[in-house]
Amino acid sequence: MIDRLLGRKRLKERIAELEGERDDAVAHMEAEERRRGEAARKRQAAEKRVNELETRVTELEDRLERAETREAAGSVDFRRVETLRPGRRDDVLARLRSLETGAEGALSAFVAADGDVPDAVSEALGERASLVRRAAPTLVYLDDAGLVSCALEPALDPEPFCGWDDSFRVEDDWFRPMGTFAFGLVRSDTFAVGVYEGDERVDLETVRTDVMDEHDKGGFSQARYERLREEQIDEHLDECREALSGVPAGLDRTVLVGERGVVKRLAEFADYTAGSDATGKPEPALDEAFAEFWTARLRVI
Repeated sequence: MIDRLLGRKRLKERIAELEGERDDAVAHMEAEERRRGEAARKRQAAEKRVNELETRVTELEDRLERAETREAAGSVDFRRVETLRPGRRDDVLARLRSLETGAEGALSAFVAADGDVPDAVSEALGERASLVRRAAPTLVYLDDAGLVSCALEPALDPEPFCGWDDSFRVEDDWFRPMGTFAFGLVRSDTFAVGVYEGDERVDLETVRTDVMDEHDKGGFSQARYERLREEQIDEHLDECREALSGVPAGLDRTVLVGERGVVKRLAEFADYTAGSDATGKPEPALDEAFAEFWTARLRVI
């Protein structure tokens, strides 16, 4: 009887020891989870702050450039800036095409985002040539009589060029949807890709995935929430890749727009990429992004 009592006592002591070890392990696990969650929160806060600072730096650099330009060139600025939706865009393109000059009376150029302003443009614009650098990437149109002096931002950038002729070089496929092509919108939870013949959509595929946001976090720790959300986004992008892989071969081009970080992960499927703030259900969001992409920006120099 005593042995049985002693045996039970030893078992109870061992149980207590194991329960203590378990409680220590649980406490360590919870502390580690809290640490990871705090690290994730700090990382998110740091990323947000970095984005805010980068935006602020860009704003200040732009203000500084403008201030230096004004100081050096007597307060030079664009005379007018206008966003050209498709109807208005086509009117402006028609007017540019209608101008005919003598030999070498019309200067056309394209200046890339990281390219130099051509000498011919600098010579023609003088102190206002700095505005071209601010507008790049952009097309530039000037005539020798000073009647036309503008920068026009296209949807699809051509290769850089510069030259005088008797009319302006204005190609439709820089500004308008031409030929047969694919156009897609991708966000972390939304995807739509259409096949277009000109501006008419002839095929459509969409993907919509429920991806957690802060409202869905519930009782999850920050680290677990981040992990689950990233897994959902990865699954969503796998479906997007499958849809893009099914785009017909032989198209003139594929354009992909949307959240820049997400677009970057699918860039291998696209000939052209761009950012877009279009949101909502896949089909109307795609329509919004499509109209936005083919919008031009006119800056009168």
